[in-house]
Amino acid sequence: MKIEYEIVTPDKDSSFHIIFHKKINSKDFEWQYHYHPEYELVYIKEGSGARHVGNHIGRYRHGDLILIGSNLPHSGFGLHATDPHEEIVLQVNSSVLPLHLTEMEPVAELFDRSKYGISFSKKIHKIIGDALYAMIDESPAQRYLSMLKIFQNLAHAEEYYLLNKNIVNSESIKKHKARLQKVFTYVEKYFNEEIEIENVAQIAGLSVPAFCNFFKKTTQITFTAFVNHYRVQQACKLLLEDKTIAEVSYNCGFNNVTYFNKIFKNVMNKTPTEYLKEINAA
Repeated sequence: MKIEYEIVTPDKDSSFHIIFHKKINSKDFEWQYHYHPEYELVYIKEGSGARHVGNHIGRYRHGDLILIGSNLPHSGFGLHATDPHEEIVLQVNSSVLPLHLTEMEPVAELFDRSKYGISFSKKIHKIIGDALYAMIDESPAQRYLSMLKIFQNLAHAEEYYLLNKNIVNSESIKKHKARLQKVFTYVEKYFNEEIEIENVAQIAGLSVPAFCNFFKKTTQITFTAFVNHYRVQQACKLLLEDKTIAEVSYNCGFNNVTYFNKIFKNVMNKTPTEYLKEINAA
């Protein structure tokens, strides 16, 4: 597992970047956990797929609309999506927005909330989607004004929820990237086996208590919770391959199905059976 720093380049004659992905096969996407200083608005027209923002792991249905804060680690939304996958991604650095103006106070507050990751309701999903599609044929100046209007609409949206309870400190992650990468790589390699925290602490060059404190402080999640999150994410992939729940449980390092069901529900807010029913109904 890698946490990559992504360099975002503004479009030609523009101060921000917008990507129009149309009808892409979800198999063309790779899972990549990354971050960048730009704020990111992700609009998914329809269908279902995986969502990983900060320490939140979930699944969207009937499309999605997410605002991701500056330097908040996240993965792409096309992985394991129902085909065909169609999305629009808008990435903008706060430096090109007049957030200091009184008129922009609601947007500034919106961006402050986005550090937790924001999921918006279906009520505003179509409105924002129509506005984003209209930007395809607009001039650079018109696109900029349309972007401001979109953020104004989102700032006044009343139906939304925050994806994370705690802020993921990307600065701390960057500072300790080398040590964390060793831990992430170990979990990626041995997630389907019993992981001894003593071994992981040794790899990190710390005592067990020091490692536990370091990991929680840096990632805002305990190491045990992190491993369970990663295992559940792998389980979601395997469940799409027509494997039984018992097979997936043991293939992902859980020693019994009952415990797997419990952890899966804690992470996904639904049981593996409910998850499969949702996938099949999409």
